[in-house]
Amino acid sequence: MTTSLYPWQLDSWSQLQQLRDRLPHAILFHGAAGIGKTVFAERFAQSLLCQSPGTDGHPCGQCASCGWFDQYAHPDFRRVRPEALDDDGAAEGEEGEEDTKKTAKSSKAPSKDIKIDQIRALADFMNISTHRQGMRVVVLYPAEALNTASANALLKTLEEPPPATIFLLVSNGLDRLLPTILSRCRKFALNMPQQDEALGWLTAQGVENPSDWLAEQGGAPLAALAQAESDSQEVLDELLRHLARPTIDGALKTADKLQKTAVVDLVSWLQRWQYDLFSHKLSGIIRYYPRYGTQLADLAARIEVDALLEALKKTNERRAIAEHPLSAKLFIEDMLLDYASLFS
Repeated sequence: MTTSLYPWQLDSWSQLQQLRDRLPHAILFHGAAGIGKTVFAERFAQSLLCQSPGTDGHPCGQCASCGWFDQYAHPDFRRVRPEALDDDGAAEGEEGEEDTKKTAKSSKAPSKDIKIDQIRALADFMNISTHRQGMRVVVLYPAEALNTASANALLKTLEEPPPATIFLLVSNGLDRLLPTILSRCRKFALNMPQQDEALGWLTAQGVENPSDWLAEQGGAPLAALAQAESDSQEVLDELLRHLARPTIDGALKTADKLQKTAVVDLVSWLQRWQYDLFSHKLSGIIRYYPRYGTQLADLAARIEVDALLEALKKTNERRAIAEHPLSAKLFIEDMLLDYASLFS
């Protein structure tokens, strides 16, 4: 299990220790995606279960409890997350207990929601005595993956928290959570790292041109590293080339090339491009794609603010249905044709 803190989290860790004397029953860690919030929450979970934590609150890493935690076998720890994260988490050293009953092939896609059964399953965990009369810890992420039924089930637990139990929730966006859940958690913000700190860390990971990657991910270093190590850069560049020189014919050709790409990613990249257009139009600032500064400046001069705002609104609406398009190719064609028409 990878639970060492990132350099930009050390100050936040020190601030968190002030809560240890009077721990709330639920803490909600929130901040931008790609900054290591889950690692931070799991480090805290390990420290709460550690038999000999240091004066700085870090787990000792040597006791039996830390050994169990590292092996995902601690009897007083549970992780709750969507099924869809299980395969990815295993590759990153974040996987929990393996389900040996999984078949080699499944016709059903893993759920991206945290289901009510997962919340109900915590009942047995919370109704048995803790190991060595310690405490129980539940880490749940991302909290916005709770659907209506599971959120209401969790809310009932948070309203009547069992003794010696703490919930550590992780969220990328508080606006996507029920107000009633927010009101029953102690909120703890984790901030974006400073640019110099993030660039230094990316350089240490061997990332070339770290400033470009960091900009494209809005300053989130873990997201920048993941993108730099992925095989999607050619796809992104294909899209950006069209966005930089939009034509109706180009929209159709680009949609054909990108039809097998995850629609959610394409919408996200377009949102960032349109944000840069809007930002440059109003203030001359480019956040995500500075390497396309000349093209963005030219395009910003060719479009009115009202038209750009309407385009942003449409893209946001598309984002809401991007995970389940009826036809990926038609969805992408429609999206790129709408964009190209802004400049035709």
